[in-house]
Amino acid sequence: MNSGYNPIEFRTESRIKRLKEVIDKRTDTLTVILENVHDPHNLSAVARSCDAVGILEIYLLYHGEQEPRKLEKVSSASASKWLQVKYFDSVENCFQYVKSKGMKIYTTAIGKEAKNLYQIDFKEPLAIVFGNEHTGVSELAYKLSDANIIIPQVGMVRSLNISVACAVTLYEAFRQRLIAGYYDKPQLDSKLRDLLLAKWAEK
Repeated sequence: MNSGYNPIEFRTESRIKRLKEVIDKRTDTLTVILENVHDPHNLSAVARSCDAVGILEIYLLYHGEQEPRKLEKVSSASASKWLQVKYFDSVENCFQYVKSKGMKIYTTAIGKEAKNLYQIDFKEPLAIVFGNEHTGVSELAYKLSDANIIIPQVGMVRSLNISVACAVTLYEAFRQRLIAGYYDKPQLDSKLRDLLLAKWAEK
């Protein structure tokens, strides 16, 4: 007897439902800028953190003599393919683009005057800059930013791996936005959500 159950159709419907649920949690008012970051493990870990907190688009900035690393080639497929990635070759162009979207830009430069991470209002549109594994955030990025933030620490070594620092920062932003109800309803307009669904459904 044919029950009418189609396992393929069920899997498709279930997958579309899951995609819609994730897209409804995506935000275009929180993002990260990675400046001259090359380590593939750091790139992969940052991509996973961005996906986990619902970030839609991230920016990879490579300038000076730095060769760009394509996130799509070094990051885990389970994370990078759900992110929109834009590449820039100058700090000025990158910052101009981000600010044109109504975002403030905060750097994470070590050794500079900085605000405590837990005193930052992450509910406003914001991009956070994380710098090179060895040299950190560039002086130019620091000067052009709206503020500089620091993760408070009490250990002997007062620095964190970039991917760890990114995760800690993003989850503080996520915590604040979750409490404020940002994830209770879709943050993207319906047209963009439909475009994302059509694109993601093909992956």
